Amino acid sequence: MGEHDGRNMRAGLPAHAIEVGTEPLARPTRNSVGGWPFLNEDQRWPDCFCGERMVLFFQLDIPSDDIPSDLEPFGGDHLLVFHCRAHNDASDPQETDGRLVPRYWDAPQPPYPRPFWRVLLQRDAALPAAEPEPSLRALPLTLRPFTDAPAWPGRGAQTFKVGGAPSWAQFPEYYLCACGTELVYVCQVPENMEFAVHPGQPEQPYSGGADIYGLFLGNEVYLLACPAHCDPAAVWPVNQH
Repeated sequence: MGEHDGRNMRAGLPAHAIEVGTEPLARPTRNSVGGWPFLNEDQRWPDCFCGERMVLFFQLDIPSDDIPSDLEPFGGDHLLVFHCRAHNDASDPQETDGRLVPRYWDAPQPPYPRPFWRVLLQRDAALPAAEPEPSLRALPLTLRPFTDAPAWPGRGAQTFKVGGAPSWAQFPEYYLCACGTELVYVCQVPENMEFAVHPGQPEQPYSGGADIYGLFLGNEVYLLACPAHCDPAAVWPVNQH
């Protein structure tokens, strides 16, 4: 979103607020917290390096209408955010020669041998998995258009959203994909967002309570993706607080 100048930001940018429903889902839907992941036919449910299957935190279809021009390459893509329950930490970008390291979605994330998350943008995710995410309560997501008019230039609303502009709790961060393409901001998860778990699930380390899970230690998360679609996993989760 670095291309947008102060005039564009003062006028606001099209965005979609993401609202979490309260009625548990009984069947697959493409926009959900937890639930049945819609994955490309050749895509397995991701596993963490520790051997645990990652938790599907949320998934949604990127709108194809009324979105900033930067998001046009992603219109119609299906976004899925997975994160290990047993490993709860902040992301740490690893770069070489001014770019994120090759296959950064699988590269070591010190002190871990690989990342403990997987974010996917899938283009052919037509069918849901046979079973839902077992840990989180499956809840519907609704995307509602709004104009992201920031309180100060260069920063958008601090909310769960697709498009608009990141709120940047600290300084803006920009990255080049390993393929050489500048990553584009797609989605924001607000700080300390809580995801309700089913009773009896293992407690997540450093979470806000025994009945909730969180992403990246509760940091504000900004998902930056490769508009060249060099890989479905070419998404970097920026963490700030």
